[in-house]
Amino acid sequence: MKFIRPGIVKLLFPQLIWEIETSDKEMFLTFDDGPHPDITNQVLEILDNYQAKATFFCVGENVQKYPETYNQILKKGHRTGNHGFHHLNGWKTANRKYLDDIDRCAGLVGSHLFRPPYGRITYLQIGYLKINYRIIMWSVLTYDFHPETTPQKCYDNAVKSGKPGSIIVFHDSEKAAGNMLFALPRFLEHFSGMGYRFKAIDV
Repeated sequence: MKFIRPGIVKLLFPQLIWEIETSDKEMFLTFDDGPHPDITNQVLEILDNYQAKATFFCVGENVQKYPETYNQILKKGHRTGNHGFHHLNGWKTANRKYLDDIDRCAGLVGSHLFRPPYGRITYLQIGYLKINYRIIMWSVLTYDFHPETTPQKCYDNAVKSGKPGSIIVFHDSEKAAGNMLFALPRFLEHFSGMGYRFKAIDV
């Protein structure tokens, strides 16, 4: 499954949030597809080590399975966002089914932030969702989930395009864990050394 890449797509979907406008040295880490009782807790420990805050776009069925882990995210002062209950592809799902799935997740994740799984969403779906949600995309995709991505490549992907206001995507999932847990602390160390702060999305 290929993900949407920023670029010309940003011009086609200007109503989506691809980065945060700021002149300060700050970035916005995001984690998709959790929570996971082991991996998410490791992420939380790493973030604590750097006084970093992040936004976790959670899949509803995982929140339902692991409510204690979800509550730990909030307890640590991070934000959460809606990533659908079943992680559906908006391009391949009937609109009513897609929107109902997001509503089901909203019953567990009380947030006005939404990230479409795979970045795939239609104009019509956007039209419905933008009434109640800020739709958050990204400017830096680490590809931690991809089978051909090595841990070092994941780190390189995260670092090479980072700048003030960047929204960076990692995944707190089993598929991505090996790459993400290698890259994340090194990413934080690199940009902390440059004076950056890491904040949760608040738009």
